[in-house]
Amino acid sequence: MSGKERREQLIEIGRTLFAERGFDATSVEEIATKAGVSKPVVYEHFGGKEGLYAVVVDREMAKLLSMVTSGLTGEHARELLEQAAFALLDYIESSTDGFRILVRDSPVTTSTGNFASLISDIASQVEDLLGVHFMHRGYDPKLAPMYAQMLVGMVALTGQWWLDVRKPPKAEVAAHLVNLAWNGLSHLEGQPRLIVQEQAEAKVRRAARKTARAARVETK
Repeated sequence: MSGKERREQLIEIGRTLFAERGFDATSVEEIATKAGVSKPVVYEHFGGKEGLYAVVVDREMAKLLSMVTSGLTGEHARELLEQAAFALLDYIESSTDGFRILVRDSPVTTSTGNFASLISDIASQVEDLLGVHFMHRGYDPKLAPMYAQMLVGMVALTGQWWLDVRKPPKAEVAAHLVNLAWNGLSHLEGQPRLIVQEQAEAKVRRAARKTARAARVETK
C-alpha cells in the first residue's frame, strides 16, 4: 500500500471511529489496530490523533459547504430556502458519519473552523440573494444578513434533530421547514408542499396529457 493509500485508509478509519465514539473515546492505538499498522505510522502521517481529526473535519465541512452552495440555483427566495434545506438533509442522509462528527464540539482548531462558522459561510451565500429579494419587496436589505443566519440556523438545527429520528421523510421535513420560514406561524399551510414537487408532478401530468392526445389521434 502506497503512502497516499495508507493515508486515505487512516482517514476513513478515523472518520468511522470519531463518528461512533467521539474524539475523546477514540485512541491512536485503536486507529492503528483497525488499519493493521503500528502507532508510529499514524503519527508519521498526521502528527497524532488531533491532526487526523482536523483532516476529517475539514473534509466534511468542505463537502457540506459545497453541496449546499452549489445547490443554491433558484432566483426566488422560497426556492433558495427549499434548496438549502434539501441539500443539508441530502448530506445528512448520504454522509451520516460526517455530520455526526461536525455537530460534536471540536477539540482542535481546524483550518475551516467549527460547525458554527460553516453555518455562517452558508448564510453568507444566502444573504446576497435574500438582499435582492428584500429590495424587490420593499424591505431593508441591511436586514438580509440577519435573516440569512436565522433561516440557515433553523435548517441546521432541524437537520441535527432529523439525524437520529429520520421521520418524517426528507421531502416532508423540507416542506415543513419552508412552510414555517416562508409563511410564519400565523400563516401556516395545512398541507405544505415543495415547489419542486409540484413542478415534477405538473411535468408528469403534461406528459400524460400529451400521450393521451397522441393516442386519440392514432385511433381516429
